[in-house]
Amino acid sequence: MSDTINQLAFPWPEAIDDGFSFGVTKGVFTQLEPETMLTMEVAATRLSLWKQHLRHVPDWVWGHTELETLVLAENELTDIPNKIGSLKKLRTLDLGHNQLTGLPSTLIDLTALTDFLYLHDNLLASLPSSLGGLRRLRYLNISKNVFEVLPEPVSDMVSLIELRASDNRLTSLPDSIGRLSLLRGLHVRNNQLASLPDSIGALQELRQIDLRGNPLTRLPAAVSHLPRLQKLDLRWTSTLAPPAWIEALEARGCSVYR
Repeated sequence: MSDTINQLAFPWPEAIDDGFSFGVTKGVFTQLEPETMLTMEVAATRLSLWKQHLRHVPDWVWGHTELETLVLAENELTDIPNKIGSLKKLRTLDLGHNQLTGLPSTLIDLTALTDFLYLHDNLLASLPSSLGGLRRLRYLNISKNVFEVLPEPVSDMVSLIELRASDNRLTSLPDSIGRLSLLRGLHVRNNQLASLPDSIGALQELRQIDLRGNPLTRLPAAVSHLPRLQKLDLRWTSTLAPPAWIEALEARGCSVYR
């Protein structure tokens, strides 16, 4: 994964980043050879089929309804079957680094999906409206897709603590983002944002805003009133004249990178 979880205590196999393949036995990740991976019997709640060149998800996966973590990253997948909705105990789902252009509406059936939804590096331009029903989800990564607008269902995921939407084509963020009152990290670098909505001021738990590489022309004064803001990253935003309140923000302890 290219974006790691920062400052959030989610159960995640960090070694996936190091190029290993993992199986599961009694709830513990164990390193497996690729040829073993596809014939093994799932005996616990976690399964990784990372980088197995599958192109299609094996049907036997959907029968393991006890799964709580499923990793399908880097498999050249172009679609996810509706059957994924049968995995009602999933807490963590990684579909990153594939070729997905859409997602099934049955993702709404994953009512236990609370920890992590990773969609980084696909070809997504929209999300099913039903995904707004994932109101317990805490971490969402939709970076490196082709979104021109932030999908409206994202604003309905009111338990989000971290939102990563970098490396897309976003020209604005909706006013409805102000509904994400628990959000601590907003990462939207390398988009086409000229500003932020005034409703950003409603995000009273926000600790970090990453705006690097956007053609910013203004920032609302509401940013300066965010009581818990610790880091504001404005690097590579040469179009932005520093707001008058930046120095006051720094004086109170917020690190401003510019």
